[in-house]
Amino acid sequence: MYILYNLIAISTSAILKVLALANSKLSLFVKGRRESLPKIKQSIAKEDKVIWIHAASLGEYEQGLPVLEKLKLLYPHYKTLLTFFSPSGYEVKKNSKVADVICYLPLDTKSNVSAFLDIAHPDIAIFIKYEIWPNYLVALNKRNTPTFLISAIFKKNQIFFKSYGGFMRKTLNNFTHIFVQNKKSHSLLNSIGFNKVTIAGDTRFDRVSEIVDQHNELNFMENFKQNQFCFIAGSTWPEDERLIIDYINQCNYPIKFVLAPHAMKSNHIQEIIQSIEKPVVSYTDLNENINLADYEVIIIDTIGLLTKIYSYAEIAYVGGGFATGLHNTLEPAVFGIPVIIGPKFEGFAEAEELVQLGGVISINCSEELQHNIDTFFSQQQKRQQTGQINTNFIKEKAGATQQILNALNSVLSSKN
Repeated sequence: MYILYNLIAISTSAILKVLALANSKLSLFVKGRRESLPKIKQSIAKEDKVIWIHAASLGEYEQGLPVLEKLKLLYPHYKTLLTFFSPSGYEVKKNSKVADVICYLPLDTKSNVSAFLDIAHPDIAIFIKYEIWPNYLVALNKRNTPTFLISAIFKKNQIFFKSYGGFMRKTLNNFTHIFVQNKKSHSLLNSIGFNKVTIAGDTRFDRVSEIVDQHNELNFMENFKQNQFCFIAGSTWPEDERLIIDYINQCNYPIKFVLAPHAMKSNHIQEIIQSIEKPVVSYTDLNENINLADYEVIIIDTIGLLTKIYSYAEIAYVGGGFATGLHNTLEPAVFGIPVIIGPKFEGFAEAEELVQLGGVISINCSEELQHNIDTFFSQQQKRQQTGQINTNFIKEKAGATQQILNALNSVLSSKN
């Protein structure tokens, strides 16, 4: 099986180079990887101590960020290396200062792995959630590099728990330790004889807990909201937007609306603006001559603002639950407000729990959306009680980062 895996890895690398000629996203994927080793070589010297964190994409990056930030504070003499697998993560964060080096992870072929580890020579390697790459893990183990998997989730249908999954079960043994999010994952690993595992929870709860204490003020939101009730819909898809726009157009309450679509192509933004019958403006059209107090709706057509914008909401709507997959419900929930989502939230653990608790409300149609917004607008006590459920839930779930840091500290301190 290991031989077959390597043949597939080599073949995939060759096929992607051909496909990239006709696909812009794959072109980023391939071109970016060619730049990884020179980029690392330029920034990391042979004598440097290195902490390496690898994330598949943006969601996993958010889970690893609390750990990365704390490690940078505790070990300022270490260089930090952050790698991504997906363009949707790397292209967003490639110019940030969160790590000393940010690049793509070369594909998991033996030659790539050897070249990468020779240049990066990490003192510790931290993988996030689902990132389990056999050649990297085997090579790290052979080099006696402590290797951790954090915020991991395991499910019964994964290859590790199948009769034919021996190769991948063996791969897991290369981890020094695995930190899982829940009891189910812990039990599954124990069932295949893997006992180097701790239930630490999800580091995202630590990440969102910090959001409340950061500087969240935005001048344009102050001018827009004034002292009015504000409904904010984030990461919406067309399926979500149809319901929300219908509500906006028929709403008679004094409510300010913020709509932050997942897709920000100019033609889509214009379609949204044209379908709204109330005074509406897009963020990129703002200028000093516009008095935002005169507008009832603002469309956020840029990235990087949504987390702060949620701090101005009395109610939030998180998109994706009518489409391909629910977006982050924790970012608005941490501000102690009710959160509304679509019907498709199965598999999103925090959404499942919060729907059961009552802090997140799942709707199936426009009538249910209208009922919930109207109720929360007119019943302040119910709104506050619902929001408090979300606040309490996040507080109870926080603490994963410190558990993980305790283990990482014991490794890194022994290397100093």
